[in-house]
Amino acid sequence: MKKLTTFGLDNLVDILKAAAEPTRLRLLALLAEGDLTVSDLTEILGQSQPRISRHLKLLAEAGIVDRYQEGAWAYFGFRRDASAAALARTILAATAPGDSVLQRDGERLAAVKRQRSERAQAYFSRNASEWDELRRLHVSDADIDAALVEQIGKRPVGALLDLGTGTGRILELLEPYYDRALGIDTSRDMLSVARANLDRAGVSKAAVRHGDILNLAYDGNEYDLVTVHQVLHFLDQPELAVAEAARMLKPGGRLVIIDLAPHTLDHLRDEHAHVRLGFSHQTMADWLKRAGLDLVRAVDLPSGGQGGLTVTIWLAQDRRPSHSVSSSPDRS
Repeated sequence: MKKLTTFGLDNLVDILKAAAEPTRLRLLALLAEGDLTVSDLTEILGQSQPRISRHLKLLAEAGIVDRYQEGAWAYFGFRRDASAAALARTILAATAPGDSVLQRDGERLAAVKRQRSERAQAYFSRNASEWDELRRLHVSDADIDAALVEQIGKRPVGALLDLGTGTGRILELLEPYYDRALGIDTSRDMLSVARANLDRAGVSKAAVRHGDILNLAYDGNEYDLVTVHQVLHFLDQPELAVAEAARMLKPGGRLVIIDLAPHTLDHLRDEHAHVRLGFSHQTMADWLKRAGLDLVRAVDLPSGGQGGLTVTIWLAQDRRPSHSVSSSPDRS
């Protein structure tokens, strides 16, 4: 049984006061299903925006929820790995599953998520032809996914960070293995796609955020596993992204990079904005070493077609010692 976090009396009373109000409990029940904007919550609860904002402010002051800005929109979600948020989830677990108010809120939430999905699908459809062309050049996504899971191993992962999350594919794929996850991407359109995909897949323990993977606005030493999937070849200085990914790892944590091996398809520069034409094993090993990581293994996945691309999976580990079982590499 997981040990419960304890609180000082004043702190506990503050948290309970923040949650002990019908509208705020309804807000928490909705945010437990994923991040939402004030507009989303206003539409679902049928209350004014100032009223919803005031309730959210109280929940944020109690350390239960976080607010983050994404362009013109402000999103709210449960605070990551916070004891106050964990207590609030425990309180929610005591609510009756057939409560009529929460059921109606859930139905309206489903409608909001359908609208989100429709907007995301429209963007995805506009760009699908380009992505389909790239997929034809290398091994199938299914084969890459299978190889990735094999290299990571199926032991539990505490915290996962996915840099350049795109459509949220990695967050979906690895959902059975992590306790919590965060995806970062610079494209707000792609974040919309990722949120819709996570909603559709019923993934509630992962969130996505807008951010620069070369300059992450987070403290380091936080994640057991960091993934960087088909991102580095778009960067002028990919070694900086490798170093930033390494900074986010806990001692003994693991980094997985999935990207292209060296190739000669120069047209990808102009047609698909590729800056780098793949990476050699030696180049990647050098970058990992400078970032304080040891290369555990590199696996090549050739396309099998003439003139196709080879995808490589590099698995590395932070060389600082750790007693965490989930952070050790799978050497089977």
